[in-house]
This record gives sequence, structure tokens and C-alpha cells, in this order.
Amino acid sequence: MSAALEARLGQPWKKPPFISSPGLRWALLIGGVIYLILAIYSIDVNWARVYRGLDRGWQFVIAFANPDFTSRAGEIKSGMIESAVMAFASTVVGIGISIPIGLGAARNISILPVYLVCRSIIALSRALNEIVVAILLVAIFGFGPLAGFLTLSFATIGFLSKLLAEEIEDMDRIQAEAVRSTGASWLQRYTYGIHPQVVPRLIGLSIYRLDINFRESAVLGIVGAGGIGATLNTAFDRYEFDTAAAILLMIIVTVMALEYLSGIIRARVQ
Repeated sequence: MSAALEARLGQPWKKPPFISSPGLRWALLIGGVIYLILAIYSIDVNWARVYRGLDRGWQFVIAFANPDFTSRAGEIKSGMIESAVMAFASTVVGIGISIPIGLGAARNISILPVYLVCRSIIALSRALNEIVVAILLVAIFGFGPLAGFLTLSFATIGFLSKLLAEEIEDMDRIQAEAVRSTGASWLQRYTYGIHPQVVPRLIGLSIYRLDINFRESAVLGIVGAGGIGATLNTAFDRYEFDTAAAILLMIIVTVMALEYLSGIIRARVQ
């Protein structure tokens, strides 16, 4: 910017004195503090409710020292199984749909009409939050894991398709061009020129998405889309913090196990 001004005015550009003046810095600081105070003051806060909430929050923190895995063991077990099935099934279905969409969304290997359609599908999937989609599907299909399964599958498509398309666009083109120069068909070019380069990344992303889907299943259950989230929400509604702590600990252990498994599989594939 300064070079352009120098060329236009024919003389070196100098910073105006008021920009670096201490008065301007203090004015901006004081203005920021005043704005922050006014913004906080404009929030309607019920301090009595906050006080009661802090007490309940402390009870919940203490509950982690003595989680209750037995009182609602049956509900916890069925909820965990339901979440695991939802996460695994939605990941598998999402991968199956994401591969052709990801191929179509890669500009270097697809024609323009296919590229635009696939990119539109990805944009739609990524634009809608999982909670919004879950609420809509619960209204259509009713409460239960079906709505959660469809929601997670829809989210998986946008996630994996976008990253797979970007991986294909960033791949080494020499290998793909070498296969193409032999007169290979499109399927052969994909099988021998593209597939070997993107599969390790796809496997890692798929396991990562499985991890995300399991965690999301706990959130979707709160809006009635099945999974362990429904049991967790019930525990909070009944102030059974020891049961809620047990559920959260099981979710944390499961996610950590998936993360460890993901690292092992990625290391072996690569």
C-alpha cells in the first residue's frame, strides 16, 4: 500500500502522527472496556439462578468421584449399544456415498456439470448443523435411532466428500498421468493412479469420522434422535449426577479407545 502511494504521490509515504499517538491507544482501550461493560450489563442475568446452578454444578463435579454404573445399568448398556450401532452404520453408509461424491467434487478428474452438482451436495451437507437436521428428521420419522442414523450419515457425507476431494486435487499428478498415457480407461486411472494415493488418507478420515459420530450421537439423543444422549438427558433431568458422570466417563473411554485404534490403523496402512 505504501509503495503504491509513493508511486502516486511521488514522495515517501509517512504514517500520520495520530495513528501512533498514545492518546488514540488509550481512547481505543477505554472505549473497548466501556463497550464490554455495557454488553455485559445488557444481558439479563438471574443471579439467584446462577447461584443455584453453581451449587448443582459442584454436585455434578463431585459425582465424578463416585459414578453410579449400577442403578441404571440396563438403560446405560442399551444406550451405549444404540449409539455404537448408529455411529458405525452411519459411518459405513456415509463412506459409501462420500466416495463417488468426493470423486465428482475433485476438479482435476471430473467434468464441470458433475463437479458443480457434487460441490452443491457437499455445501448443503456442511451448511446444516447436525442438531437442526436431527430436529427435522425427528419431526418426520419420530423419536428413535433412525433419525439419528440419517442425521449422522448426512453429516458424514459432507465431511468425507470435501476432504476426499481436496486430497484428490492435491495428489501427485505424475502417477495419474502416467497411467492415463497408457490409454487406460477412467476406472483404470482411478484404480491404479488415484486409489493408491488417497486410500491411506481415506481410512484415517473414516476412523476419525467414526469417533465424531459416536460423540455426536450423545448430543443428538438430547433432541430425541436415539443413542446414549437420551439416557444422559434423563439423568440430568432427574438430577442423577452420579449416573450422568458414569455415562460421560464411558463416552470418554470409548472415544479414547477409538483414537488409539485410529492411530494404530493409520500407522499400519501408511
